[in-house]
Amino acid sequence: MKEKIFIYQVLPRLFGNDNNTNKENGTLEENGVGKMSAFDAKALKEIKKMGFTHVWYTGLLEHASKTDYSAYGIPKDHPDVIKGNAGSPYAIRDYYDISPDLADKVENRVQEFEELVERSHKNELKVIIDFVPNHVARQYHSDAKPGKTKDFGANDNNAVTFDPDNNFYYIPNQKLELDFAVHQGDDAYNEYPAKATGNDCFTNKPSVNDWYETVKLNYGINYLNGKSTSFTPVPETWLKMRDILLYWTSKGIDGFRCDMAEMVPVEFWNWVIPKVKAKNKSLIFIAEVYNPALYQNYVHWGLFDYLYDKVDLYDTLRDVICGRRPSSDITFSWQRIGDLQPKMLNFLENHDEQRIASDFFAGDAFKAIPGMIVSATMNTNPVMIYFGQELGERGMDKEGFSGTDGRTTIFDYWSPESVRKWRNGGIFGNSGLSPEQIRLRKFYLQLIQVAKEEESINSGKFFDIMYANYQNHEFDATKAYTFLRSSKKEFILVVANFDSGHKDIAVSIPAEAFEYMSINPHKVKTAKELFSKKNVALNDGWDKLFRLSVEGYSGKIIKFSMV
Repeated sequence: MKEKIFIYQVLPRLFGNDNNTNKENGTLEENGVGKMSAFDAKALKEIKKMGFTHVWYTGLLEHASKTDYSAYGIPKDHPDVIKGNAGSPYAIRDYYDISPDLADKVENRVQEFEELVERSHKNELKVIIDFVPNHVARQYHSDAKPGKTKDFGANDNNAVTFDPDNNFYYIPNQKLELDFAVHQGDDAYNEYPAKATGNDCFTNKPSVNDWYETVKLNYGINYLNGKSTSFTPVPETWLKMRDILLYWTSKGIDGFRCDMAEMVPVEFWNWVIPKVKAKNKSLIFIAEVYNPALYQNYVHWGLFDYLYDKVDLYDTLRDVICGRRPSSDITFSWQRIGDLQPKMLNFLENHDEQRIASDFFAGDAFKAIPGMIVSATMNTNPVMIYFGQELGERGMDKEGFSGTDGRTTIFDYWSPESVRKWRNGGIFGNSGLSPEQIRLRKFYLQLIQVAKEEESINSGKFFDIMYANYQNHEFDATKAYTFLRSSKKEFILVVANFDSGHKDIAVSIPAEAFEYMSINPHKVKTAKELFSKKNVALNDGWDKLFRLSVEGYSGKIIKFSMV
């Protein structure tokens, strides 16, 4: 039986922090910080018990921060090129090192990471880490690089805008100017000549809305000359990145989530991924890609295992949950993806997106239950859940740099209340949770269990039957969504109700669905609803019009079995 991948995305900086001070713009000393050691055997067993197969430990690599670690040989960063006190996990300061924030003993941080990988594997969880290929922190400096490895930019010719042998892009004869910077004069951040900013901003005056804390890396594309390319000989940046990927692969990790992969040429991925997988063929590469026109390239040529399904399924489900689009639009979202559906990573939350329960999304975590059922069961592809999502974390704290934006901060030292109460100092139990949080968490655990255990879902066929129900007056195609999954001797009917009220629904099942599934409905003898585990009566004509009741913001998964 094929295993369906379920990824638990978690920020160690926040997950293990039991300090409830939560002072706005608080320092590490004031607000505390989570450690890798918080993922002890107990914590990992709890994550495994929830049904997850992989943990994406977000923000492990050493990134720019306002916390002073100069006593450990880590140079201080200038505060004007750091977002928040903790800094962005995507402004990498040293590709070969682990964030000192996360270590019990700073000098042993890489060893503690290796122990985290070992503990995760002992608890049958695979490890995914970030790979950030497009940009680095403005003051990138590696003190942990191996042997003769040279830093990015060490051999650059900074007198020219572009050189295929350079690691960075430059704005010659101009210094970097940050009009919004706090420090001016002698205390100002000094960069001369200015380097291009990470979000393809080729000016010496990035705005506060640009990725001003980062520098764009040069993969051999001349952006100021019609995006002409120089890929032969292999650019030095490619070689450096290959070595970084191989370094972390040698530490025993199981996958890379590649940040803003589409901002790096697909030719690089086509070149580097086989070289890395030669060391570990089971390694997975997940691409953060937002342009559907590039999907085929990054899978079939770029060789990625999975791509973010953001602009199709996520955006569609969010709009359906919020009542802005009819549920029938879900059909069109997967049709646009086509045969790439098994390669898409489904999610309703991650560190970039607003929390479901926030005032900016649904305002209530339970409203997303039908969307989560669809996301987890409609195909064989991986599903990701963001830590705290299963607890209804609202993301409405005003943490500091992040502000009250419906997201859980990635820039500040903080402790999300729901996660802290569930952790309860490492005990992990329901005692600190509200009845609603307990109920929501139970739903997530049940859903993951069903999706993982049912062969029809984890490896079976998919058949959308919405087309047969558009004219069905007993089925509201604007608020309900339904489809079938099947394996050899069984099939599953999924019905999701995005409406607030209870619905008595009749689902029309077309004859061609049974033909596609190679199932004779007359041989079906039993049916069971998998959430309640209750048997369902099969009345005459059920195979043409199946009747069921579904509560508001809910769904049912009904398994039909043959003799």
